[in-house]
Amino acid sequence: MDIRDPKNVETGVRRILDRFGKADIVVNNAGISGVTPVDASTTLPWLDIIQTNLVGTYYVIRATVPHIPNGGRIIMMSSVLGKFGVPGYTAYCAAKTGLIGFSRALALELAPRKITVNALCPGWVDTAMARSGMRDIAAAQGISVEEFKRQALSRVPLGEMVKPEEVANLVVFLASDAGKNITAQAISICGGSTQA
Repeated sequence: MDIRDPKNVETGVRRILDRFGKADIVVNNAGISGVTPVDASTTLPWLDIIQTNLVGTYYVIRATVPHIPNGGRIIMMSSVLGKFGVPGYTAYCAAKTGLIGFSRALALELAPRKITVNALCPGWVDTAMARSGMRDIAAAQGISVEEFKRQALSRVPLGEMVKPEEVANLVVFLASDAGKNITAQAISICGGSTQA
């Protein structure tokens, strides 16, 4: 579904409910990124990032919350960029910071129903989106992608990118019974690049 379109979200959620009857676990993983300097000639990329990453997530939550049973799970995919800024990524940082605040407030709102809500904050994950971001930042800095990657990973205490399956494993843990008392948290999985 196109999460930027509330009618499309409602249709998509209705299909899920018709098939499964409920939504025990909601993982908000849709997102886009890109360089969005504040002095750019157009606001469209900035607004598209906010619309997709933050507003679209709201549409999904709004459509699914009435159908999540007591004890269900909501997991938001934020980023370490929700915890610190990066030049040229104002829209992405704003959206990911917003997801952390959204998660914390929603966790308290849904606590009486024992629905947990957490935000995951990955660092550099070895994905196509991360590789694209590395290319964009390297180009903006006038250096090679390899040099940018070396510099970026030098700021990660464990010195390596996170594997997608590591993030998936954390999602599975939070969605399991083992995660039933973890809520309102912004959990980093970033090799130590942030300690908050």
